[in-house]
Parts: sequence; C-alpha cells; structure tokens
Amino acid sequence: MPPQRVFALPRQQSLLLPAVINPFIQDTKLTKAAIFKCVLLGIVLVPIRAILLSLVLMVTWPVAVIITINHPLKGAVEPMTGWRRFMCRRVLAALGRTYYFCLGFRVVVKGKQVNSREAPILAVAPHSTFFDGIVCLVAGLPSTVSRVENLATPIFGRFVRCLQPVLVSRKDPDSRKNTIQEIESRAKSGGRWPQVLIFPEGTCTNRSCLITFKQGAFIPGVPVQPVIMRYPNKLDTVSWTWQGFSSRTLLLLTMCQLYTTVEIEFLPMHIPTEEEKKSPPLFASRVRETMAQTLGVPVTDHTYEDCRLMISAGELTLPMEAGLVEFTKISRKLNLKWDNVKKELDSFAAIASSCKGGRITIEEFARFLKLPVNPALEELFALFDRNGDGTIDFREYVIGVTILCRPANTEDVLRMAFQLFDIDEDEKITREEFTALLRSALGVSNLNMAKLFKEIDADGSGFITFTEFQDFAMNHPEYAKLFSTYLELQRYQAMQEASPGDLELAGQTSSAEKQEDSTSDKKED
Repeated sequence: MPPQRVFALPRQQSLLLPAVINPFIQDTKLTKAAIFKCVLLGIVLVPIRAILLSLVLMVTWPVAVIITINHPLKGAVEPMTGWRRFMCRRVLAALGRTYYFCLGFRVVVKGKQVNSREAPILAVAPHSTFFDGIVCLVAGLPSTVSRVENLATPIFGRFVRCLQPVLVSRKDPDSRKNTIQEIESRAKSGGRWPQVLIFPEGTCTNRSCLITFKQGAFIPGVPVQPVIMRYPNKLDTVSWTWQGFSSRTLLLLTMCQLYTTVEIEFLPMHIPTEEEKKSPPLFASRVRETMAQTLGVPVTDHTYEDCRLMISAGELTLPMEAGLVEFTKISRKLNLKWDNVKKELDSFAAIASSCKGGRITIEEFARFLKLPVNPALEELFALFDRNGDGTIDFREYVIGVTILCRPANTEDVLRMAFQLFDIDEDEKITREEFTALLRSALGVSNLNMAKLFKEIDADGSGFITFTEFQDFAMNHPEYAKLFSTYLELQRYQAMQEASPGDLELAGQTSSAEKQEDSTSDKKED
C-alpha cells in the first residue's frame, strides 16, 4: 500500500503543519465496479467458505482440548514436550493453515526461519490486521504475549492456551515486571521453549510506515529474527486501523475475494551489539530500520500512545492532535526536559510579554531557549511559523508549553495567556486578540468567532475581561480534557522509557477472534 499523506482531522490554524503520514487511518475506496464484483463473488463464495470454516473449527477445537488437557498455564509452567508438542506444531498448525485457506488466503513464504536457540524472539511488523495471526501458523505456533482475558474467549481461548502465551494481567500491579522476566526466562532457556513472537508496534497501522517499536522484545538482549508481512493485493480488504472499516466489514470483504495474498518474509537474524544490549531503544530502532528498508517504507516517531491521543482528539472534535503529536516528537529530539521547561516558564513568560505582540526570528528563538540552531529546532520553529515568513509569535509557544506542563492548573494557564495577549495591560482584550488566544490556548479554530465573542462579552462592551474569559473556559471543560489526556500519555511514556515493559499484545490467534466490532479492541491490540 503506497504511503498517503492525509489528516484524520483539520489542523489547528496556529500550528499549521506540513503533511505527515497518518499510519492510523484506512482509506480504501470501494468503486461501484469493486462493490458489484464483491456482491457477485460473495453470493457464491461466502456461504461455501462459512460452511468450510465451521467444519474446520469443529475438528480443531477437540484437538486443542486434547493438547491442553491437564496442562497448567500458571505457576511452574514447563514447555510442552512429546506428543503435545507434536500435535501442536504439526496437527494444530495444519488445521490453522486449512482455516486460512478456507478464508481464501494464499500464503507466500520467503527467507528461512532460524530455530529458537539461534534467535529466541521473532519481531513481526508491520502489524495491520487481525489476519496477521497467520504468521503464528507459518512460524510453527511459537509462544506469544496475550492478555489473561483472552483465555476466557469461547472456543478461541482454547487455541490461545495451545500457544502457552506469556500472560499479561491488568489487575496485577506486578504484571509488567513479571512479563519481562518471563520473556527473558524463555528467551534464555537454550531452546527449551519455542520462540516468542511479538508485534513490537503494539497496534494496527495501515502499513504506510513503521511506527515506534515498543521495547519488550529487545530488553532480554538476545538475537531477534525480524519478520515482515505484506498484503500485495489490488484491493485492501485487511487493514484494520483506528479509522476505517469495521472488523465485520473487513471479514466479509475478504471472504468475497477470489483469494487474498499474504507474503511473510523471514529476514536474517539481528545479533545485538554490546551497545544495543545496554540500550533496548537503540536495539529496537536498528531492527525497525532494517525492516523498513526491506519493506521500502519510511519510519515515523508515532507511537501507540499517539494513536490513543489522536482518537481522544477525534472524540472531542478538537483539531489540535497533529500539533501535539509533532510538538512532543520535536521536543524529544531537542532533549527538552519538562522539569527544566517548567523552571524556565516564568522567565519565558516575561520574555513573551516583553515582545508586546512582536515577532521573533529563529535566531532569537534559539537564544531564548538557550539552544543552537539545528534541524530539530528549525522543525519546532516551523510548527509556529503559520505564514512561512521566518518569524513566530513567541507568546504562542509559551502558552503551548505551559498547557502541556500544567494542564491541571487551569486558572494559572488562563491568567498567563490572557496577560500575554493583553498588550496594553488594561485587563481587556479585543476580538482579534481573543481569536488568537483561543487558537493558541484551547485549540479552537473552526468556530464563528464573532458569535462566540458576542456571547462571552456579557456586557456588550466590545472587550472581554479576564473574568468573562475565565467563566467561558470553566463552562467548557471539554476543551481541557485533551490536554489532561496528553499529560497522562506523556507520563505513561516516561514510565515506559524508565521501566519498559508495557508489552505489545500480539493479536495472534485467528481472524475470528477479532470479529467483535469494538473500538476498544483496536486500542488494546
């Protein structure tokens, strides 16, 4: 699927960004000819395939029961051996392949899979659909990482048990630490355990790029074999992202195709250097770069947490999600520490007030931030250079940083923002100043400013006082929710970097396991 530069939502006018690849949207357009073809083929194929799939499940479930009977999942768990392992790797895998064949999948395997002694972990990307579970079958049913709740799923919970997954529990506060320890234990078992298969992106994308890899697969510091997946079909009926077709629609469309091709390529294993063993983020980044080069797609700094942030913005119909995501990425490149920024906010505010509505160049911007002019700083500067004239209003930057650092301190944020735009310091702002303020502080862009100004200007004076503005902000708390969400995600990301381990939950069982049309399922991949 070729990269497409699209936006899920309108951009905030005060942060006019260059077009960025949005990996979380599926924008397949069904032409009339494609719909007619699907209907024509579906009338014949769907009933036949539904019957065949039911028959395969009727045979597979008893086999799964036999494999897992009297075999513990918790406590001192040992890897399956003897007849259990044979039935799992041979019989169950063959039935799984038959299941996908009945769905119409044509599997092309490239490269050679190494054994668990050589590379204990398989890192699979891009992760784009619930159909990706087919890679588990091709790889001989390795262990996976799965939520405890998946075991209770009717029928398919039994199939998950056959994989002897590393279990993650939301209720257990020590779950992350235990999960890391279990993965490391299996990875260093010397081949006693099967390989552990992980989707390091942690969520589904549209395959236009590779998003930031989570570190769970790379913390043990053992060799990793990258595995890439492609769906080189004319019509994309598989991509299951945050915005796009539902799981039921994708399943139906896929069953209406004569066949669906999936390519699975095993790349040479990546043996970590001493530097990479000490730095899981570096290890993950280099593996991702290798996979991206083979796929011929770019990499992006977007993460699973950014995906959640963008959806939160969408639910609030707020247009600032792209600016927030890009702002934090650039801040990381510049190594701006929030604690340090907080300490500088008061002096920043004083500098911004002294500008009195004036604009500053990138050299002045760099001097204010005590940073050299470099590509990352230029990128940050460009976020606020709305008209491309090489100057920015430093006040907007200060307001944005203050909101990100102090989202709970609403009154202080509003007071500082008001003062910055109250150029003559008479505790009043004009309609033009008010419009700029809303764009900067609250992300409001597509409102009728004249009507809104009139509503807030209770006394009809033609000016808005701080009290009037504060009353409006307090009565519209929905505009503050996005910033609170953002801070939570940033804290979560910081905890991840300090103590990585919120592991990606591989959607590895089979396509039917994901057929509930649930947005939360996509969030908790």
